[in-house]
Amino acid sequence: MNKQTLKYELDYDFVLIAITTPLKDYRLCYTINKQLLIQFYRTDELQLQFGLADAPVYFSKFYYKADQGETEFFLLSNKGAEGYLIPEMKEADYFILIHNYIDKEDLEQLITGLNQISEVLAAIEVDPRRLKSKENLIF
Repeated sequence: MNKQTLKYELDYDFVLIAITTPLKDYRLCYTINKQLLIQFYRTDELQLQFGLADAPVYFSKFYYKADQGETEFFLLSNKGAEGYLIPEMKEADYFILIHNYIDKEDLEQLITGLNQISEVLAAIEVDPRRLKSKENLIF
């Protein structure tokens, strides 16, 4: 009897920015929209179930699609009522997940703009392939 193995690799082709701030999600979204001229809007919460018997955990989610191109931005809360989206990065309060192409120069401008917001303590790029719970970012 022949045995076949199916290998499945998830696509981690996105950019991830970790943000540390004391602001609530709606206030951070408003501030980013105002200062960086982005138009994030709230969408349905991200729902994750960590174990089969566990109750789902909800994380706030905001969305913005750039006018030019196919670049999509998601602002995700790292803290849910029952846990963290990325537990190994508990110091990060939010993540901006960027799908599709973003120019390095545009990315640097975005990170610089985020760091210029007075309430943002830090905004840094994170390599998603180095995270243990990177599967939580695939939705």
